[in-house]
Amino acid sequence: MAVERNSGEASPLTEEQARAQMETNLFGALWVTKAALPHLCEQGSGHIIQVSSVGSLVANPALGMYHASKWALEAFSQSLAGEVAELGIKVTIVESGGFATDWGGRSAVHASPLSRYDDLREDRAAWRSSFAPGDPEATGAAILEVVDAKEPPLRIFLGDHGLELVRREYVRRLATWEQWDAVARAAQGNRIPERVAV
Repeated sequence: MAVERNSGEASPLTEEQARAQMETNLFGALWVTKAALPHLCEQGSGHIIQVSSVGSLVANPALGMYHASKWALEAFSQSLAGEVAELGIKVTIVESGGFATDWGGRSAVHASPLSRYDDLREDRAAWRSSFAPGDPEATGAAILEVVDAKEPPLRIFLGDHGLELVRREYVRRLATWEQWDAVARAAQGNRIPERVAV
């Protein structure tokens, strides 16, 4: 989502487009999961595979609502994993990278582009093209290996560049958090907790 500065032109992203993105990537997964859970609980086992994206851990310009929907799916799925673990149900979040699919092609819905961001879009397109897209046909065996694992991971990347992308992202995040830790601690204040009568 972008806003044209000094022109009064608001983002071309419509409310309908934003809601549709959340309906597809978050609420679609939520309602399917909700429908399946009673059956999994009854049988005392199961494995929920949530299709997320490496874009659930990093956020790039011009894809704000896509990232928001995938970050929300991550949070919901991690919380769910803690809720159903003792019921014998596993949850795995598949964080895929770029694959040779129609993800950004004719099936995608795009907001009307603002000319101010033409260079940014070109840079992002060049960056994406620097990665060889994964083969969707190869993902089936990888997913089945996760499903068949005795102790499957909560999260797994699919593709060959997710780990490196996220490693760089988290190095930056940790450095920033450490740099601003004194401010964070100052926000705690010096209030002494009140004693609770037992």
